[in-house]
Amino acid sequence: MAILKAARLGHPIIRTRARVLTRAEITSSEVQRLIEDMIETMREYDGVGLAAPQIHVPKQIAVIEVNHNPRYPKMPAVPLVVLINPTIVKRSKKLVEDWEGCLSIPDLRGMVPRSESVECEALDRGGKTIKIAADGFFARVIQHECDHLQGMVYLDRMSKLRSLTHLAEFTRYGIGDQTRYD
Repeated sequence: MAILKAARLGHPIIRTRARVLTRAEITSSEVQRLIEDMIETMREYDGVGLAAPQIHVPKQIAVIEVNHNPRYPKMPAVPLVVLINPTIVKRSKKLVEDWEGCLSIPDLRGMVPRSESVECEALDRGGKTIKIAADGFFARVIQHECDHLQGMVYLDRMSKLRSLTHLAEFTRYGIGDQTRYD
């Protein structure tokens, strides 16, 4: 397993729509190794999600896990999930605005409106169809990672750029503890 280098905003891969994988590709040793490396990379950076374009690979693969994460200590646990060729098939109409950050946009945080709940269909790492119903933080992470696979970042979804905050100030002034940033 390897820790992979993160692509940052400005690198063309971040704005590239990722390619759909075939079932044969999914079960290949190359893709299975990539998935393992993505999991290891996500954990190394204390992330809760990682999309393949973030590590310079334009394939529709995302990994998600929330397990005693020091960056998100209050968030409920989410077991490791591998999403390949994910599609959000249903979104709640209710939007919830909350803070997001991104490995590809280091040291910044911003308030992002997202659907409170989603239903997602994808293939797992064995190529089998899975359906996930998620709400709250898990739904937010699914939407964030699916955006990456379409060449989008959380900044594209922000309704108020005024909330964009450097991480040091976010932490120093307890901004993330507030429910709103006006």
